[in-house]
Amino acid sequence: MYKDHRITTVVPAHNEANHIGSVIKTMPEFVDRIVVVDDCSSDGTGEVARTSSDPRVVVISTASNRGVGGATVLGYRRAVEFGADVIVKMDGDGQMSPEHLPHLLDAIIEEGYDYAKGNRFLTRQSLSGMPFHRVLGNIVLTFMTKMASGYWHVFDPQNGFTAIKGSVLGSLDLDSIHEGYFFENDMLIHLNVSRFRVKDVAIPARYGEEMSGINPFRIGVTFPFLLLGKFFYRVLQRYVLRDFSPIAVFLFLGLALFGWGTIFGVYLWVETYSTGLPTPTGTIMLALLPLILGFQLLLQAIVLDIQETPR
Repeated sequence: MYKDHRITTVVPAHNEANHIGSVIKTMPEFVDRIVVVDDCSSDGTGEVARTSSDPRVVVISTASNRGVGGATVLGYRRAVEFGADVIVKMDGDGQMSPEHLPHLLDAIIEEGYDYAKGNRFLTRQSLSGMPFHRVLGNIVLTFMTKMASGYWHVFDPQNGFTAIKGSVLGSLDLDSIHEGYFFENDMLIHLNVSRFRVKDVAIPARYGEEMSGINPFRIGVTFPFLLLGKFFYRVLQRYVLRDFSPIAVFLFLGLALFGWGTIFGVYLWVETYSTGLPTPTGTIMLALLPLILGFQLLLQAIVLDIQETPR
């Protein structure tokens, strides 16, 4: 136990036979259970975990690859069955040092947050060791996730080193959370809908010889559309269905006006270019005024959404 709280660590692992033994071996003594989810590995990851002499280890093996999100949810469900007060999620590739676990746990136990997550960007050590393409990709995804999730103070949303209250986890619809690499982002969106408090914790990552299964091109193509859809899901859930807010009015009206101004403005520009005739000022204002008003409404919606961020 850690400060009178039962702690369970969930470790989703796919083809991590070279690292899972070290992850288990370095797990702090205060962790009560270590749930390793062998996500249909082909390299003997599950066997390595099962041969561990640590009595805290529980291994779950999947018949087919569920993805990091699906594997994590399986581990979460088992952790809830164990009656864990706080459930930690860390990947099986050894990038997340267990020595930093108390920082995540203190954010929940001492400070009262519902969910704590690591932030590699708050430490120079991680930035110096992180490949440039990862830095750039994480920055872009961070700003997109800020808008989609509503947690404007959170950075590094792809970080998989997290801790969550068992009671909070039990209140979420785990079946509706994305099963792939989008899991971390989607988790934040579902937490925001229920107004749970999230804290970023500075935790460095370790980069060794492990191979990432993330395809940057696939992420760059799929994530923007996933985040856009989840953004509207969050707005509808929080500001329309659960508690009506002018944020929804400003957003949808602003999008309509801004869209009209943009489309009509482009049409006028093309028309002027093709005919060579000047566009009357009044006609130009029909495009300019909706564009300006729409932008102001969208900006106001963003400001109000930032103010509504659970802290």
